Amino acid sequence: MRTVLGYLRRNAGAAALFALFSAIFALVFYLTGAPAAAVGYAAALCAAVGLGCLAVGCARYAARRARLAAALRDPALPVELPAPADETEADYQRLALALRGELDRRQAEADSALADRLDWFTAWVHQIKTPIAGLGLLLEDREPDRGEMKNQLFRVEQYAEMALGYLRLDGGRDLVIARHELDPIARQAVKKYAAWFIRRGVALDYGPVEGTALTDGKWLGFVLEQLLSNALKYTPSGSVSVSTEPGPVLVVRDTGLGIAAEDLPLVFEKGYTGFNGRRGDGRSTGIGLYLCRRVCRMLGHGISIRSAPGQGTEVRLDLTERPLGVE
Repeated sequence: MRTVLGYLRRNAGAAALFALFSAIFALVFYLTGAPAAAVGYAAALCAAVGLGCLAVGCARYAARRARLAAALRDPALPVELPAPADETEADYQRLALALRGELDRRQAEADSALADRLDWFTAWVHQIKTPIAGLGLLLEDREPDRGEMKNQLFRVEQYAEMALGYLRLDGGRDLVIARHELDPIARQAVKKYAAWFIRRGVALDYGPVEGTALTDGKWLGFVLEQLLSNALKYTPSGSVSVSTEPGPVLVVRDTGLGIAAEDLPLVFEKGYTGFNGRRGDGRSTGIGLYLCRRVCRMLGHGISIRSAPGQGTEVRLDLTERPLGVE
């Protein structure tokens, strides 16, 4: 019954027009003096034809609805739909297929992003287990080395902050753009790594850090912390300097191991660790510089690296005002 009512509502205009024409013919026959039987026969024939058309149309309508219902029950939502009955239905089918294509594209992007995130967090879990295990071993000593305990705890905090930064960039951005003095931001980042400088015996050459920049202080500090962490990680001895040049341009230099020429074009790629990241204890996650580049694009800052093996590394943050990047 619902199918019949639906078909009648769908074709209400055509049914009303058919009834109107039938009534006009009957009225004309009546006014011209045609016998009542002739008028009755004409009306009966019109009604019979109308009911026949209604029955055929309703049957076709019911069959089409059944095929569409079967298609909707398929979780995969098949790309091929029943042949359209008219151009309007064809337009709706083209629209549905276009929406399906867009849905598939977005789902593929979401699946790829989830796979990348799972891969990185799997590596991250293995990395963070190292300082946690180190803390466990230190706690087994009767007189544990408190300095080394702080060192391992600091590494845990580093990994945690990196993971939070990764999630904030992927899940939403809490940007607060304002004009900031660069010196307090740089000093805060250096202060955080002061104990590392002392423990590793690496000299700090600070300043002058001058000028202002239109930026987000928290995110710019995050980038500086990542750059200092890398500089200290790959500078077993020597010095690290933080300074500014006109622009302003923040410059972080170290006298460490340097980066091989073949690795330089790839250091900002996610998960790329290069030769230095694979040597030693393999602590590199290949995510720090990737996050730095994403943050710089978000803030509208430029970032570049110059390096050579055995000659140290120089990272330049170009804070010249430019339109904010949109990813």
